[in-house]
Amino acid sequence: MQTIMVDDFVIKAIIAGVGIAVVAAPLGCFIVWRRMAYFGATIAHSGLLGVALGLLLAIDLTVGVVAVALALSGLLIALQRQHLLPTDTLLGILAHVSLAGGLIAAAYVSGGRLDLMAYLFGDILAVSNRELIWIYAAGAGILALTIWIWRPLLAVSLHEELAQAEGVNAPLIGGAFMFLLALTVALAMKLVGILLIASLLVIPAAAARPFSKTPEQMAVIAGLVAAISVVLGIGASLAVDTPAGPSIVMALALLFVVSLAKVFVGAAR
Repeated sequence: MQTIMVDDFVIKAIIAGVGIAVVAAPLGCFIVWRRMAYFGATIAHSGLLGVALGLLLAIDLTVGVVAVALALSGLLIALQRQHLLPTDTLLGILAHVSLAGGLIAAAYVSGGRLDLMAYLFGDILAVSNRELIWIYAAGAGILALTIWIWRPLLAVSLHEELAQAEGVNAPLIGGAFMFLLALTVALAMKLVGILLIASLLVIPAAAARPFSKTPEQMAVIAGLVAAISVVLGIGASLAVDTPAGPSIVMALALLFVVSLAKVFVGAAR
């Protein structure tokens, strides 16, 4: 009986992880192409503030996370108009301020409603059937929207001025990308936690790049890398009793090292 229970939660964890991996991979490719890795981390850090505010205001947590992420994106766009501080400095400030604000807001959440460790580091082995349905329903919507804006977003990422000259509404496409990224952060919180979400977005895309010849191929390979890492990470977590979220990230790092080895071998030839 115990074996059946263990098999059940492990299978659900893998299904949930693979679902999020497939959703995050294409967006992660755009983060790498647009050199927005730090932006991904900033949006991820804002997730805790969104969760805490959602609980304090008695609204859906996903709505709270998305609202805070979009507000942070708008604030960044506004701050970029000044020329005193570079973008990476602004991102660093916003990332730490939003995380600190989330921790402070979490301190006001009473009644033990906020499992801080679960949100910070993930708790995928405790995923429920309801959460599994939510991951795949929302994930399908995110993936569909990503495919819909794929071409214009790719054009804007490669050359924004040229894309605008060809009729692409760059601000609208950029806003849609921010919205999808915020939704993905809300989904992935259960998988690896707020502090590690950026790695799920960035590392698979970075690992896929040396093996890819087209943008679409890179997105597919990134999804495979992320999915394999989920399986390896959960397996390692069960085998050596380590946290599942960080174990998935270490599996991602291992596959990234393999991709680096290909780069170095190719350069040596």
